[in-house]
Amino acid sequence: MADLHAVQEVDPGFEGTPISYSPRTDDAIALTLLACFLLSSIALARGKKFLSQQVKDFMLHRERASIFDSSTAADVRYLLVLVLQTCVLSGITFLNYFHDTCPALMNHVSPLLLLGIYVGFCLAYFLLKWLLYMFLGWTFFDKNKTNMWLESYSALIYYVGFALFPFVLFLVYFDLSLTNLVIIGSIILIFTKILMFYKWIKLFFHQLSGLFLLILY
Repeated sequence: MADLHAVQEVDPGFEGTPISYSPRTDDAIALTLLACFLLSSIALARGKKFLSQQVKDFMLHRERASIFDSSTAADVRYLLVLVLQTCVLSGITFLNYFHDTCPALMNHVSPLLLLGIYVGFCLAYFLLKWLLYMFLGWTFFDKNKTNMWLESYSALIYYVGFALFPFVLFLVYFDLSLTNLVIIGSIILIFTKILMFYKWIKLFFHQLSGLFLLILY
């Protein structure tokens, strides 16, 4: 019995097969989505009137912008949080997409690091577009029209975040297929571009020469 026990102690047994990474089992993803939900709830509860006014201002044509002169500091903070939430949810979408198309990447690079890279990329993309719109507005238009366009662009960004939240939940926890991911993501993107085109027509398209500005924007 002593010899058998000694042999069992020396023999380490068989190593188990490691479980592949999945976003649905990642605690960091779950905490991030929970934080997005809490922040969205706070923004809707405390800035509901201001956010609904932004929708009305987007659909109607006004003579001057309001987000930069009539909003309070709290309203601006809520908007910045919602823009950041859109970038975070976009980053999770990219993470899930590359997890489906290139799962070996998750074995070489930390998923949390990849998520940070994707979120940073989305944030840099939106910031670059913001600066580009400011430069084009400064070059071709007056300050008022530029502010109205930036206000509309900001409104689209944070309302896209509201649309992305249920989409990301289905994507992560209900095993949405890659085909459905691409289709639904394309629908959201195309609908956003249509709204941007609508707002551009409202603001700038008063003569045929405005087509040149459409190419720039």
